[in-house]
Amino acid sequence: MEYAMPDPQDATAAQDPLERARQINALIDDHQIAIAELSRERRELFEGLLHNGMTQLQIAEALGMSRSRVSQLLSAGVRPERALLGSGRLTVAIGGKHETGRPDGKPLAVLSAEALAAYDRLAELSRSVGLSADHEIVPPPGMVTLNRPNLIVLTSPRLLPFVGQVLEADEHLGFAVDERGWYLIDKNAGKEYRSPIDSGESVDYAYIGRLPRPDGKGTFLYLAGIHGPGTAGAAHYLEGHLSEIYREVRGRRWSALITCAFDPATRQITSSELLTPLYRPDGA
Repeated sequence: MEYAMPDPQDATAAQDPLERARQINALIDDHQIAIAELSRERRELFEGLLHNGMTQLQIAEALGMSRSRVSQLLSAGVRPERALLGSGRLTVAIGGKHETGRPDGKPLAVLSAEALAAYDRLAELSRSVGLSADHEIVPPPGMVTLNRPNLIVLTSPRLLPFVGQVLEADEHLGFAVDERGWYLIDKNAGKEYRSPIDSGESVDYAYIGRLPRPDGKGTFLYLAGIHGPGTAGAAHYLEGHLSEIYREVRGRRWSALITCAFDPATRQITSSELLTPLYRPDGA
């Protein structure tokens, strides 16, 4: 992986003190992000070398370090699995609905309680691996901007129809809709998954995975339930299995369906688990 480090001279060239301060702040932020990513990658490489049979002492001798320094880097470095979320400040784009019955009559895009709960869970997960996250509400008709780095998108194609088009790039899984409503499909197994919520059960299904950006210059993480609880359940599953998923997929695209159960009174997620295998475009 290559990192384009900005030139410090560019920041000090500005004559205006405030402009110099802004440029230097931005430069420091860029360097900190690059250092964090390099630290994460180093720790991942160390762990791989250990897994392949090298000892910490052998790694230290090969790199001109002390064994205690290698041990420190393994325990204190950025956790490799954070790459599953992103490499810098995260933006969580969430499909909103128009609030009706407002006294002023003006439309206002609002989030469901489940979508907000999913964001809160993802924000806390991000903090636990050294990242930060902000959210934005995507108002109807759901024209979300996907061509940007460190993006996570929440809610189904019902609210974000453009994401539904991008989902067609997933050869294994996807959403579909008919006269009975939205449902999920496993194209490999030829199986449909209709939400048990529609039959009165406190269970929902969701899609989770990394999809290609339309500009072909990266990917974004996507979590969406058939209904609101599924979106919250997808975040619940990611929170509990971040390391496990990363070990299997690393930096590649992937997708899976999950099932989650929730308390019908509080709508809080009580459990989540895989409904399908973790699929990858290469089939590996």
